[in-house]
Amino acid sequence: MKKYAIGTDVGGSHISCALVDLEKGELVEGTRSEGSVDNKADESTILKSWADVLANSMKAINKDDLAGIGFGMPGPFEYESGIGRFELVDKYESLNGVDVASKLKKILSLDPSVPLRFMNDASAFAVGEAWLGSAASVDKSMSITLGTGFGSAFVDSGVPVVEGETVPKMGCVWHLPYADGIADDSFSTRWFIKRYKEETGLEVSGTRSIAEAAYENPKAADIFKQYGSNMGEFLGHWLKKFDTKTLVIGGNVTGAYNLFGPAFESALKSQGVDTSIELSKLKEDAAIIGSARMLNPEYWETVKSTIPKM
Repeated sequence: MKKYAIGTDVGGSHISCALVDLEKGELVEGTRSEGSVDNKADESTILKSWADVLANSMKAINKDDLAGIGFGMPGPFEYESGIGRFELVDKYESLNGVDVASKLKKILSLDPSVPLRFMNDASAFAVGEAWLGSAASVDKSMSITLGTGFGSAFVDSGVPVVEGETVPKMGCVWHLPYADGIADDSFSTRWFIKRYKEETGLEVSGTRSIAEAAYENPKAADIFKQYGSNMGEFLGHWLKKFDTKTLVIGGNVTGAYNLFGPAFESALKSQGVDTSIELSKLKEDAAIIGSARMLNPEYWETVKSTIPKM
């Protein structure tokens, strides 16, 4: 087994990556690279911006020592083949139908035999936390990311669970009905922005200013309590059904856990949920570590049949 892989976290407007030592199970110091991306740009501009960031991390080793590159990639994406399917979404439209894997190999001058492997970004986050993070000590975990979207994934023995009776369709919860819409409407940043305007008449761009106001403004504080209570009410059923030992919470909204956490935990307790709640240890490194793990041959054998179902 080649010792090093690059793990990559592709976001809607950024990309970050680092070299991961697969034997030691750790990021290689000094190899983190990141950059902003214009998701409305043409195909060549986007791929070049990704390749430039990847090349920076690759400088630390000889290309012959690279086991491959793993990507935590937002959907819709054909994860098995590495082809973009960004249709009817407000990002990366120019990559729809593009063989991202083959084109990046050419730009980076990689041998065609070097594997580029892709996984849903929320799943990559969950795999990273299950391997080296806050869920490393348990077999069954769920990870959620709270931010511009409501990311989620269930993991059993390191492998994402995307089908079966114990998880929702696709192995995630963002699309499930909740309130007057779907869960993503109620547990993403835009819910906070909408509720804050309804309660105060003020417009804000994100949750940070609402969190700052919560220490003096009871209405702002109540919004976080409502958020936590609603999310606990929503997640409790699935945490029990999956027999989840640990729930890992990550994403930007996690910084305000002291404001919504007590209500969240209380809502879970009222349903008899005894899942351990942990904040992400790896944070932005989780998806990098999780995606790099796909280049470990033994792990790849356990997960490769799941990839096409994401």
